[in-house]
Amino acid sequence: GQRQYFSWVTKLIPNEKNVYQIMRAGRSRWRIENETFNTLKNQGYNFEHNYGHGYKNLCSVMTMLMMLAFLIDQVQQLCCKVYQKARKHVGTLRGLFEKVRNRIDIGIWQNWNHLYSFIGDPSSRPPPIGSGWIIA
Repeated sequence: GQRQYFSWVTKLIPNEKNVYQIMRAGRSRWRIENETFNTLKNQGYNFEHNYGHGYKNLCSVMTMLMMLAFLIDQVQQLCCKVYQKARKHVGTLRGLFEKVRNRIDIGIWQNWNHLYSFIGDPSSRPPPIGSGWIIA
């Protein structure tokens, strides 16, 4: 194949024993960062929007809130079966965000588990509280 060249900034001194590990770590970090920023920009977080139009620290606060939401979603993807089922049923993260926004509009939910169960399990959807829905 064609030879490729990459460069990284590091305090480590490359040698024959560690150059492969340094290369793998650098390339995996690049991939993780690109995937994260792609998700934040294109999957419903609207990360590229500038919230700093003259308001002191607003841009930083909004960025931190987006990162916190992203962290919570990542933890749910790893640990929450109901969230995983809802995400699988909808297909995309952007689609899940849209479903959550739409479902919040139709009623009050006991908790997030109740909301994600409604989205992810069509056969046993509990209605929101106060929606006037009747389960037959």
